[in-house]
Amino acid sequence: MISGRVAVVTGASRGLGAGLAVHFAASGMHLGLCARHRPVLAARTRATAHDGRVVAAEAPVLSAVDVTDHDALARFAAVVVARFGRIDLWVNNAGLVGPIAPLAVADPVEVRRAVDVNVTGVLNGSSVFARHVRSRPGGGVLVNVSSGAATKPYQGWATYGATKAAVDQLTRVVALEEAPHGLVAYALSPGLVDTDMQAAIRATDEASFPEVDRFRRAKEERRFNSSTWVAEQILAIAFGPERPESVVLRVPDQPVPGMAG
Repeated sequence: MISGRVAVVTGASRGLGAGLAVHFAASGMHLGLCARHRPVLAARTRATAHDGRVVAAEAPVLSAVDVTDHDALARFAAVVVARFGRIDLWVNNAGLVGPIAPLAVADPVEVRRAVDVNVTGVLNGSSVFARHVRSRPGGGVLVNVSSGAATKPYQGWATYGATKAAVDQLTRVVALEEAPHGLVAYALSPGLVDTDMQAAIRATDEASFPEVDRFRRAKEERRFNSSTWVAEQILAIAFGPERPESVVLRVPDQPVPGMAG
């Protein structure tokens, strides 16, 4: 049962995170949403039918939080728990795609910031949620947003690929450490989702990112997973009748409208 469950989504001010928030709210979930800039959820009380009755998500907790600040993230989680009583699902979505350039010429300040957000931020969120789950009965589900770049090398994506590989491995370790406490953890690659991040990738020159045409073709051919599709996969993983055995997962490709098969 999804209605009444409580989810936290980081990086929820735009892109995939904002899309997840809208779908989770429409499913009757209570939400804690944070990002560097305070998120806005237009559909705060979107009603939906569930088991023959109408439910509506309460107004979410909306906070401006830098995920690289462990204490700030812990305070945010405490506010969510004070409002809703617990957290059932935590999605570490906040991340940076840049710098997109050969490592030899990449701005070291941008590299450091990406590592801080993509790795330290996920470590912090995983730690805060694991401590919460240990504090009460009932278990919980952690989803760390990963990428195919964790395993496939792309020229110009040394930082992004390395950070997402780190996300995969840290999730495997957390899954082992927290299993006795009822927490299950997944590193989930959402596939291509047409967000501002994808637009930034498509705008990169070929000298910095030689495989940019692959992402431009995906736009032309509409080969994207919608945020709704990704949200449905996450909810199925978290609250469905069967949970995947593998820790590292990829969202299946969403069928392209108008195409058979």
